[in-house]
Amino acid sequence: MSTNGSPTPAPETVVRDFLAALERLDIDAACALVSDDILYENKGLPAIRGRVKFDRAMRSLRRYMDGFEARTHNLAVDGDVVLTERTDVLRRADFETAFWVCGRFEVRDGKIVVWRDYFDFVNFTVAAVRGLVGMAIGRRRATVTT
Repeated sequence: MSTNGSPTPAPETVVRDFLAALERLDIDAACALVSDDILYENKGLPAIRGRVKFDRAMRSLRRYMDGFEARTHNLAVDGDVVLTERTDVLRRADFETAFWVCGRFEVRDGKIVVWRDYFDFVNFTVAAVRGLVGMAIGRRRATVTT
């Protein structure tokens, strides 16, 4: 039960709702699902601690992309821990990149307290290059056909 007497959602539901909010680029809804002391880590990058910094980071990302998709392939739950194996898709205008990510979420009292994403920088770089090539080909086709 939550502090207001309503049932606390299952950790899987919290994570699915969180990823759905990010897909809608609804930062307010996403931040409502994290704890005040959230720890957010993209392994290999600096950690972000606390909801204020997390909110700022998510809004910053929102400025640089106009689309996000989390294609969840597998999801496993063990108590308060939710693991996701997914393909994340980032979009900005004609640019799109898709890369593999494994996410680990810890959920307590209906809020995400830890979010760690693991991905391969080589895979990410190759995906970004593919996105740039696709963007260049798309522009060239648009130029040729107009």
